[in-house]
Amino acid sequence: MNTPALPHAATSDDWQRRVAHAFSRAADNYERLATAQQAMGETLWARLPPRAASVLDLGCGPGQWSQRLAEHFAPDARIVGLDLARGMLEVARRDHDDRVQWVCGNATALPLADGRLELVFSNLALQWCPDLDAVMAELHRVLRPGGQALINTLGPGTLAEVSHAWQRPGHPAALLDFRQRERYLEAAHLAGFRRVAVAASRPRFHYVDLAAVMASIKGIGAQVSRPAGHLTRADLARARRRYESLREPTGLPVTYHLLTLELVR
Repeated sequence: MNTPALPHAATSDDWQRRVAHAFSRAADNYERLATAQQAMGETLWARLPPRAASVLDLGCGPGQWSQRLAEHFAPDARIVGLDLARGMLEVARRDHDDRVQWVCGNATALPLADGRLELVFSNLALQWCPDLDAVMAELHRVLRPGGQALINTLGPGTLAEVSHAWQRPGHPAALLDFRQRERYLEAAHLAGFRRVAVAASRPRFHYVDLAAVMASIKGIGAQVSRPAGHLTRADLARARRRYESLREPTGLPVTYHLLTLELVR
């Protein structure tokens, strides 16, 4: 399955159904394969405020961050774990305790009251949201004055090695159309956040072979790593050769352009 590039226009119901389906199918294997996503989330975790009584984990996946937030801000914090993929929430309910309220919902229409949250935590979800302005407006709406949003998302340059490996003449690799840092700044200011900061970094991870690279991406539900159209054995062999030309002593590299947003309402 190949997911098309992220739409530029208004939210696409078809796009969201595809994203929800892909991530639901990957739910059981997510925590095992998402080592890069976990490592990037740790950089966000280090920015947590000392206290928060009401917290939203936006794009919570199978719930590992929601559970950690519940433990970190115990005993009185109210934690909501929200995801578009029902399969992810099924795993979250199965594997974690009832300190977290699990909610299936859309980031552009959060089923939460105005001005009630002190903190929104979101690790690598916003790049899947077509209508960034609507998401930012919703985050501003549900946060109380002085409330904070801590967000990891991805910018251009992410998965450049994967794109290089799968590139074919006339068949560009179908990667997400990652947004520039400036677009996030614009959307946050438009939503009304009074303090906005975006830090950029380029974490790099290494894998033993192309199969392991693809598992780290497709295996967690991010079906964006191959060119569109039918793949032949020759295509696969070509991709392996192209990726092997990038090999480093520690393995095949996968680079992310990580954008870390700190927003204050």
